[in-house]
Amino acid sequence: MTVPTYPVENTAPSPAPAAARAHLLHDGSVEQYRRTIADGVDRVARKVATVDRPVTGITPAELAPLVDRVDLNRPLGDAGAALDELEDVYLRDAVWFHHPRYLAHLNCPVAIPALLGEAVLTAVNSSLDTWDQSAGATLIERRLIDWTAERIGLGPSADGVFTSGGSQSNLQALLLAREEACVDAVGPAARAELLPRLRVLTSAAGHFSVQKSAKLLGLAPDAVIAVPTDARRRVRASAVREEIARCRQAGLVVMAVVATAGTTDFGSIDPLTELSGICAATGVWLHVDAAYGCGLLISPTRRHLLDGIEHADSVTVDFHKSFFQPVSSSALLVRDRRVLRHATYHADYLNPARMVEQRIPNQVDKSLQTTRRFDALKLWLTLRVMGPHALGALFDEVVDRAADAWQLVSEDPRFEVVTRSELSTVVFRYLPTGPGREFADAANLHAREALAASGLAVVAGTRVDGRHFLKFTLLNPATTVEDVGYVLDLIATHAGRYVHDHVTADLTCHVG
Repeated sequence: MTVPTYPVENTAPSPAPAAARAHLLHDGSVEQYRRTIADGVDRVARKVATVDRPVTGITPAELAPLVDRVDLNRPLGDAGAALDELEDVYLRDAVWFHHPRYLAHLNCPVAIPALLGEAVLTAVNSSLDTWDQSAGATLIERRLIDWTAERIGLGPSADGVFTSGGSQSNLQALLLAREEACVDAVGPAARAELLPRLRVLTSAAGHFSVQKSAKLLGLAPDAVIAVPTDARRRVRASAVREEIARCRQAGLVVMAVVATAGTTDFGSIDPLTELSGICAATGVWLHVDAAYGCGLLISPTRRHLLDGIEHADSVTVDFHKSFFQPVSSSALLVRDRRVLRHATYHADYLNPARMVEQRIPNQVDKSLQTTRRFDALKLWLTLRVMGPHALGALFDEVVDRAADAWQLVSEDPRFEVVTRSELSTVVFRYLPTGPGREFADAANLHAREALAASGLAVVAGTRVDGRHFLKFTLLNPATTVEDVGYVLDLIATHAGRYVHDHVTADLTCHVG
């Protein structure tokens, strides 16, 4: 690919200012806005109605030249033409999460009321940093934060803010925990002495964003301690207690324990009640990463699986995972709103300190972001149209389906399955017999790649105890047990063929 020399001369004719303004949304362009958006919606609707597989199997090497050939300095001048082009560079090969055989990552089919919210919020273009850029949007986000805190049970002093996703929420939670741990370290010298001694305890099955957050926060390279898990892949509470004691004996300060309510691979939920008791007794901040498991907050039958979360100091929730919301729609909640001051900075042009005295609600006062989308609107409209009980029933449905899938895999002699998930994942692998056993890792890697290349289904992969495994992540209520069985047969066919070919090649080599 040839890299152009900058600046690039614009060879396209310059449009008249009036023609350029016609592309902006205003009172004179509303009909164009209606037609353009309707055309885009119609094209997506046709794709959703007609796709017969979750992916096409296209490779980066095949698609990249199509994108590279687009000359961004020569506009098409027409939205219809741009949508025609978009069909070739995006829509034709998009990954369709609504398809029942998309079984890979934590991507959900999305609720239609949320899509309505997306259309409204992008057109109005509110920014949630200050009141004078958002007005009612600020109050809607705050009401949803209060509602979520009530669902968690954090108490009357709780607060929070919407974020871009679980990684940002975890980063901010650990920032708050770090600052609370440093409250008594007055002066640069005391702080510099304390920071290298701070430690974070988390499950060995926890999310990688904990390690990334520690690095971004300037903690020591060995600040995050991965605590062992039990047979169900839940962190061992007794090991957390022992590690806190060991750290203190070594002169280290445990600034936070990060519990996980729904690990990405295993859907495991750490023993929240036990951990909250340990943290309360030792004065350690408890953060619960419920990015995945937050759907249990609205489950009609499984809310008890989150018992203990109400004692957390901070909680991460990802509505765009188990509340069927489009990306992004997430939040960080805290038990004590006063700790959010650690994320506050007053800029004279934006949110001067006097606004606090005037009781003007500026969300930037508690956010790591400044300019921020009104993502709360999607959840607001979903709750107003569907209600939490309906959303919770959908999440229950995928958890039920995962239990059926686990049963199906566990009874199939072709596969080995890991622990049964409390949520909606199934971790398993094709396990050859006899001399083919040595090819198990390679066969599972091959099966996943071959499956994706066929476009017939998409599954995820991970490593368990050093071995390659496959993973179903079910977040689509339309997925059936028959879909799961069909994908298992495809995997067994690809993996079995791989093992057969390599065993045969080995035998031929030895005979020769």
